[in-house]
Amino acid sequence: MVKLDFSNCLMASQRIRIPFFDIDLAGIVWHGHYLKYFELARCVLLEGIDYSYRGMKRSGFLWPVVDTKIRYINPLVLDQDVLVTASLKEWELRLVIDYRIMDKDGVVCTKGRTVQVPVEAKTKTLQLGSPEILLKNVENCIRALSQSSQPDD
Repeated sequence: MVKLDFSNCLMASQRIRIPFFDIDLAGIVWHGHYLKYFELARCVLLEGIDYSYRGMKRSGFLWPVVDTKIRYINPLVLDQDVLVTASLKEWELRLVIDYRIMDKDGVVCTKGRTVQVPVEAKTKTLQLGSPEILLKNVENCIRALSQSSQPDD
């Protein structure tokens, strides 16, 4: 489910339980798996604005990740229940999504960010600006959530 955060950005969360096959020899999650956890929350966010990866493909655009940043604060361990949150920070020219992974007590374990750019699927050329369908979907979602969060008069 997509919500508005305190800064009026769209956000969505996904709960996960850390599986055995993501653990390294030190008994913690191998660093590369954090991107997979980010992806799970990103998919919920994109589906919530009606622009899933299938929707992207139908619109004629690909959205490759061109930059990632991860800050490992507290390690994740086997069977740990965590909440992964994705927040859409930019969407007019590119997709900038911030992430947080928190444990069941609300302690932040990981922070991150991904940047994705619009590429025309047929020509594989970088586009200057997001497609109209994405802009419309984000605007509609923000409007609907803003209206539903306002008290009735």
